[in-house]
Amino acid sequence: MAFSMKQRANTGLARKAASATNRVPALVVRSVAAPAAPAAATEAKNAYGVFRLSYDTQNEDPSLTRSWKKTVKVAVTGASGNIANHLLFMLASGEVYGKDQPIALQLLGSDRSKEALEGVAMELEDSLYPLLREVSIGTDPYEVFGDADWALMIGAKPRGPGMERADLLQQNGEIFQVQGRALNESASRNCKVIVVGNPCNTNALIAMENAPNIPRKNFHALTRLDENRAKCQLALKSGKFYTSISRMAIWGNHSTTQVPDYINARIGGMPAPDIIRDMKWFREEFTPKVALRGGALIKKWGRSSAASTAVSVADAIRSLVIPTAPGDCFSTGVISDGNPYGVRDGLIFSFPCRSTGDGDYEICDDFIVDEWLRNKIRATEDELQKEKECVSHLIGMMGGACSLRGVEDTTVPGEN
Repeated sequence: MAFSMKQRANTGLARKAASATNRVPALVVRSVAAPAAPAAATEAKNAYGVFRLSYDTQNEDPSLTRSWKKTVKVAVTGASGNIANHLLFMLASGEVYGKDQPIALQLLGSDRSKEALEGVAMELEDSLYPLLREVSIGTDPYEVFGDADWALMIGAKPRGPGMERADLLQQNGEIFQVQGRALNESASRNCKVIVVGNPCNTNALIAMENAPNIPRKNFHALTRLDENRAKCQLALKSGKFYTSISRMAIWGNHSTTQVPDYINARIGGMPAPDIIRDMKWFREEFTPKVALRGGALIKKWGRSSAASTAVSVADAIRSLVIPTAPGDCFSTGVISDGNPYGVRDGLIFSFPCRSTGDGDYEICDDFIVDEWLRNKIRATEDELQKEKECVSHLIGMMGGACSLRGVEDTTVPGEN
């Protein structure tokens, strides 16, 4: 098996970016496949790995390659971590973007994770996924995000001992400011961005505000795991299988202020409260069961919910590339600008959404919001506004002051 390490030549863009931000350009880039259309000798010499001949279209029968789709380029941060360890193989297998969709993986790590990234690339190589055209690794986001169609931003610093949510916002905010600028310069102009690293709503806001060249509505914060957990609880309580649960929306922040919406949820096509006739359970137990599920899992297993998080990222992508079933929705944190529910503009807020399968979405406008639900939405909205003020210096907003110090921690247990 061919194996090679190389250093990319510094382009004018990379030199400019490194100079502007005191960054050290990435030293490690590895490819496991040739380009789809090999031509120049320079392209050939940069192609490594067991897939090279298989994907040299000049060596294939044209009838086999004529129908190949354009390769989708997917950048993944935190690529040597536990969540990515589950997600990358789902992506490479065709389980997420489709069984006929070629994919290139562009993996971002840190200086400390270079060898781990090599190991990830080797495992992907050995798995012989026929849709996996290329794997590249690096430590410079300006390079790794190059022409990316999707950016899955998993990497984030974990919470340290005694660290408050405000501290976590600051530390990870600085990371997402840099990565947002890198997306702005290097990624496809229509790149879809899904932020997983917590606090994901405000991290997505920071990345978005630092990437003005990419449409604001292309940025998502992952609340799909919360939706999946809510569906699980409804299924367990009702005695129905989870596939009968629909219109299960998560409103607001990925924190314990999140609002799992039982009012608009359906079980077998019927309103959830008509099936589960227990309003005390809905109002006092349902939301804590969803929000505290990660902590309960750690107590049982001693591990965080990396696998189910990876599944929820895959679900979030599929929600955008597969049309939403009629009358159903999916949950995702998106920019609140112009939303139909009166949530203030300028926040990354989880709403019920639908998609036609083209990667875009619209916020559903037919959800009932009663007084109880509105009060809950207002509370999570207020928290997101406070988080925004804590990171005002990272998004070019004047006059923000952080009021989250010394207050109750609302981080979802087990997640940073």
